[in-house]
Amino acid sequence: MIPFRLRRETACMVMVDVQDRLLPAISGAEEIRRNTVKLATAARVLSVPFVYTEQYPRGLGPTDGEILAALPEGAPRMEKNTFSCCDEAAFEELLQGTGRSVTVIFGIETHICILATVLDLLEKGRKVVLASDACGSRDPLKAERALSAMAAAGALVVPVESVIYHLMGRSGTPEFKELLPLFK
Repeated sequence: MIPFRLRRETACMVMVDVQDRLLPAISGAEEIRRNTVKLATAARVLSVPFVYTEQYPRGLGPTDGEILAALPEGAPRMEKNTFSCCDEAAFEELLQGTGRSVTVIFGIETHICILATVLDLLEKGRKVVLASDACGSRDPLKAERALSAMAAAGALVVPVESVIYHLMGRSGTPEFKELLPLFK
């Protein structure tokens, strides 16, 4: 991996499949929900482009309601039936539309859709940051192994707090003051 800093001017966020009927089956679902809300809030406050996907929503339901309420206004949504977001033609257009070269990705399931998408993004030459504690699988061991594989493949795997602080870049700003309560 070529080292890089996560900066708000170059980053976009991609949330994958955090849906009503899937989230309750995921190990650590409440922590994933809380951390996903933090990321969505930070995207809104810091004006970081945010897109999200839903895997087969007729079967798995819509995005979790609490998370949906926190999303930045107008965040584009993409339905999918593929495991890698990159296998949907509309996804590339969504990423291109953000004008950003670094993808911050999170969601479920870590060892299936997140892994496939991250590997495809890396293969396409994108820089990828994985918000590790906003990702999950039904089996935590499978998630842990997938996180290790993505790090070895070249993704920067860090906690949500690291993502948000790096996007803020400094303390003492109005954005810092607005986001600080997320971590108290």
